[in-house]
Amino acid sequence: MPLPPTPQRHLHPGAWWLWALGLATAASRTTNPLLLLLITAVAGYVVAVRRTDAPWARSYSVFLKLGLLVLALRMVFFTLLGSPIPGTHILFTLPELPLPSWAPGVRLGGPVSLEGLLFALYDAMKLAVLLACVGAANALANPARLLRALPGALYEAGVAVVVALTFAPNLVTDVQRLRAARRLRGRTERGARALLTVGVPILESALERSVSLAAAMDTRGFGRTADVPPAVRRTTAALTLTGLLGICVAAYGLLGADGSAWALPLLGAGVLAATTGLLLGGRRAVRTRYRPDPWALREWLVAGSGIAVAAVMVSLGPAYADALNPPAVPLAAPVLPLLPAAAILFGLLPAVAAPTVPALSAPAPALTARTPAAPAATAAPATPAAPGAPAAPAAPASAPVPKDVR
Repeated sequence: MPLPPTPQRHLHPGAWWLWALGLATAASRTTNPLLLLLITAVAGYVVAVRRTDAPWARSYSVFLKLGLLVLALRMVFFTLLGSPIPGTHILFTLPELPLPSWAPGVRLGGPVSLEGLLFALYDAMKLAVLLACVGAANALANPARLLRALPGALYEAGVAVVVALTFAPNLVTDVQRLRAARRLRGRTERGARALLTVGVPILESALERSVSLAAAMDTRGFGRTADVPPAVRRTTAALTLTGLLGICVAAYGLLGADGSAWALPLLGAGVLAATTGLLLGGRRAVRTRYRPDPWALREWLVAGSGIAVAAVMVSLGPAYADALNPPAVPLAAPVLPLLPAAAILFGLLPAVAAPTVPALSAPAPALTARTPAAPAATAAPATPAAPGAPAAPAAPASAPVPKDVR
């Protein structure tokens, strides 16, 4: 069935996060550099097509740079500390420092092999791609709308999470604003000196934003709850805590190699318990929602594409074990498996299915033409007076205009 014309509205932020977490789950199941690069390309293309001009939409490049930093640090640590991966292709040898006997298995310096370097590179690429997926969710999902979509039981915790998630985008915006101001003032310092001069204004801006946020939260009655019986409150806390703990344990089992048999039933039970607890906990929230974001067909398509990518990658793990996790020993070029690659490409669906964000209306052009002046009043012809009647005084041509009307 063809999709209707793309509407202009905001997509539900939960759909973007489910899509990004699905890609992150797929990235956690493989160390194949070709598949990891493909996941990064899919996330980057969707961000380039569907992001807005909001401040948080600029955070994707920052997460990419953070991933490259993690990649570089991992390679440096491997070079200095070594790796248990045996290798026969020695690239170079560093001076090795002797360590005491109470630190077995740890070394500083020594030979650096190509096999160990590739193993460290594959492992670091996985973490870098996970950061890229989280950055895609931050760039596409509106944090304020995400907070508004949370259930009442998680509202207070959601405020803390949203404030933490918006820290990086706001920091990026402040840095860009200050760098632009420095360029306009003709300052070209770089390095540590420029960082010191920019750090104080960024700290001042963060403090002002914190004070404004605290005032806004107090004005909106943050933290005020309704009266709930103690039994209901304890039951809500027990169900929510048990459900979330079960979901975490089940997620750990699903990410492992042998936990699929017991993790799926535990995941269902945890979701059921957590949902019941959240519904009961919603009674404590004394707030309303103004114009909530709809969850329609396009939200299902975006979220479903990410979930489908994760499900296919998890299910293909046993069959494509060597292709998804290529061994570093012996040396061999990684192979691109076609079926997992096709599953990852299915994550491009939000680039077509997600609605376009409505553009801001342009201001009305100013009127430049002058309004034509009213035609001057013409004097009526004088009526001839009757014989013997006194002549009427002539009316002035125009009444005097006072200089100052108060």
